[in-house]
Amino acid sequence: MTRSSSPAATPPTSALDTPPERPVFGLIEAAALGLSAMWFLAVVAIFVLGGTPDAPAAGWPDILLRIVAVILPVLLIWVGAIALRSAQVMRDESQRLHAAIDGMRNAYIAHAQQAASVAEPSVTRKLDEIAAATRKTETALATFHTSRRDRPMPGIATAAAGGEVTDQGLLALGTPAEDLAAPLPSGQLIRALNFPETAEDEEGFAALRLALQDRKAAQVIQAAQDVLTLLSQDGIYMDDLRPDMARPEIWRQFAQGTRGRAVAALGGIRDRSSLALTSARMKQDPIFRDAAHHFLRRFDQMLAEFEEEASDTDISSLGETRTARAFMLLGRVAGTFD
Repeated sequence: MTRSSSPAATPPTSALDTPPERPVFGLIEAAALGLSAMWFLAVVAIFVLGGTPDAPAAGWPDILLRIVAVILPVLLIWVGAIALRSAQVMRDESQRLHAAIDGMRNAYIAHAQQAASVAEPSVTRKLDEIAAATRKTETALATFHTSRRDRPMPGIATAAAGGEVTDQGLLALGTPAEDLAAPLPSGQLIRALNFPETAEDEEGFAALRLALQDRKAAQVIQAAQDVLTLLSQDGIYMDDLRPDMARPEIWRQFAQGTRGRAVAALGGIRDRSSLALTSARMKQDPIFRDAAHHFLRRFDQMLAEFEEEASDTDISSLGETRTARAFMLLGRVAGTFD
């Protein structure tokens, strides 16, 4: 399935690019200057106005001690003012950083929602086209069978003219009609599991219509459609995944019931973002979790029957389909290959 590209939303970075201008002389500096002035006035009042004329002359030690006593409190006042100013700057920067992070988060969420809203109508339209084509095929088949039943056969017409024709009823053993139908060719099943490439992919739609007439194949395809639609809501598309392809014998071992390290190569999806988003969706969304486990069971059952008659080439082609990639992604997240 294809997706529509949308322009990425640019996160707001103006809060970091243009920091607000702060005044050089603020309230903290004014308070420090006022305290310094008050201290100098107190010193003048003590040492100048409070002195006596007949006081002995002071020596150098006394002079140095007085200078230190005058300057040290002023230095302490300005060190405290600088510390308060630095704390205020750090607090403002922290608020700006939080605001920028919130803006980037909101922009990312808005972009993800926009991408989902653009992609979901495309997927829904594709599924509607598939459903409409299926209904047309079923209507044509129903018309064909009705005309065949309503057309009298020569041998039956003679018997009906002479008397009542008894109903033969169902088969003696009650075998369902779908069990008597010819099995779906491997090539058609593989093409259907890959889904049509575009709306003009006539070959893909023809294979899909044939597969939907097969009960077991239809169950797998419908389960795959459900999980692919849910994955596309998180921007996960199978065309974007480039898994490490496993050898056909590993697929055969898994189909025959082998689990653990021997089949770990089937979890060849290495896209970290797809794995993380799928794992989070699996834990948080019960609807997605149920759909994923249902799909894994259906694919496992289909693979067990497909492997018996398929060649190595068929199995390799199956592993390259979109349905198989979804199985590899969901199986690795669910621990199927552990």
